[in-house]
Amino acid sequence: MSWIHAGIVGFDTETTGVDVDEDRIVSAALIHRVARPGGVATTVRTWLLDPGVEIPTGATAIHGITTEHARRHGAPAPVALDEIAQALVAAQRRGEPVVAYNASFDLTLLDVELRRHGLPTVPDRLGRAAAPVLDPFVLDRTLDPYRPGSRRLGDLCERYGVTAAAPLHSADVDVLATLDVLARMVELHPALRDRTAAELHALQAAEHRAWADVFNAERLARGSSGTPAEPHWPARLPVPSPV
Repeated sequence: MSWIHAGIVGFDTETTGVDVDEDRIVSAALIHRVARPGGVATTVRTWLLDPGVEIPTGATAIHGITTEHARRHGAPAPVALDEIAQALVAAQRRGEPVVAYNASFDLTLLDVELRRHGLPTVPDRLGRAAAPVLDPFVLDRTLDPYRPGSRRLGDLCERYGVTAAAPLHSADVDVLATLDVLARMVELHPALRDRTAAELHALQAAEHRAWADVFNAERLARGSSGTPAEPHWPARLPVPSPV
């Protein structure tokens, strides 16, 4: 049976910004989807966190969550982060792929957040790096590397004919759209269905590294400043926990 007919778990976060080392998770969603006789069963779990810092107005403008709202209604960050990690690890131990759009951001940020609060990271809990992971952002770049233009989630929704249930930039809405984009990609590219999730994970890791190497070489040739592309996917290499 192909992985597409078994259980998969979509994951997304909304945050205070885009710096994985400094920014915080404000909300998150995990959506479990599995084929059942007569249809697809979907289970949605969401979290609102008090990140413990001010949420910049620019971030609020994107996801709509204010500092006041997060402080009043959000769970303490360590509690929610531990629950999120437990749920992701449980899925991985069941052999279910984690599906995340631009996974290297969300999975790296989650591990940094867990470490910040003295909690074991996802690799710590698994005893290995997270795998398999499926990332429509990386898969799309692999399938069509020379297509010009942006590859944001909204762009891929348009390209693959997916209509989001609500405006994007809410964690649960983004996860559902990501899962639907992946399903549409599989319809259009049967080779994705015919490979195992582990094979696709390895393919994405290799393709991402190749892309990052070219991107970073071109960046150096131009003398560009800024942060280079992270070569490791789906997250930075895990940092060993202190003994």
